[in-house]
Amino acid sequence: MPLPSPGTAPRVAPNTRAQAVMVVDARTGEILYEKNADAPRAAASTQKLLTALIVAESGFLDRPVTVAMEDTFADPVKLNIRPGETYQRIDLLRALLVKSPNDVARCLARDNAGSVEAFAEKMNAKALQLGATHSHFVNPNGLPIPGQYSTARDLSIIARAAYANPTIRSIVCLPQLVFRYANGRTRELENTNKVLRRLPFCNGMKTGYTEAAGHCLIASGARPGRDVIAVVLGDSKGGVWQDASALLTWGLSI
Repeated sequence: MPLPSPGTAPRVAPNTRAQAVMVVDARTGEILYEKNADAPRAAASTQKLLTALIVAESGFLDRPVTVAMEDTFADPVKLNIRPGETYQRIDLLRALLVKSPNDVARCLARDNAGSVEAFAEKMNAKALQLGATHSHFVNPNGLPIPGQYSTARDLSIIARAAYANPTIRSIVCLPQLVFRYANGRTRELENTNKVLRRLPFCNGMKTGYTEAAGHCLIASGARPGRDVIAVVLGDSKGGVWQDASALLTWGLSI
């Protein structure tokens, strides 16, 4: 699909089957479209953008991280890093954003704050600081847990902050990357965001799925002079890619 031209789309956003939607100008924060944007919902792994933002802003990404046993308690999607292994923060951050492993999220959170619980406090403080005031986070990976929720509006605010971070921007656009385990074995990780391969102007950001959340995607895209973020929550397995693609194309074309 070619790059959208400005002024070619109707002002009315495309219909979507998602439960909640938010489309914003990533530069200005202007709201282009919203649907049930303030309904509290499970965010699933889309909240890993907040985890990544805190880690990226903390810096020292070349520092080593040693995996602890408690980091590995995070089914179902895991990279299978093992206790005692050591990795650079940046390599774990790349894996987190491209393949979304839950053990890596726990490892980065514990490394950053001392424990998952302490990191969740950081997540809530950061969300409030950004203006995402209708969310509450309990873990760094988005796995279902009582009392954890967000909204499409809040996730668009978090996504804008993540999009403005050059480290995160350089990672979420990668279609794949090679991860090297501590024992030297390598594994190619394919980005879970299928819109990256569907639309040449898509440049991120983060997928998510649990039974409670449904299929979720925060997608970003750019054309000269315009950057757009579309948040799609509570969609079907196939619909999430179609809806996000349509919203992103529309947002860049109006």
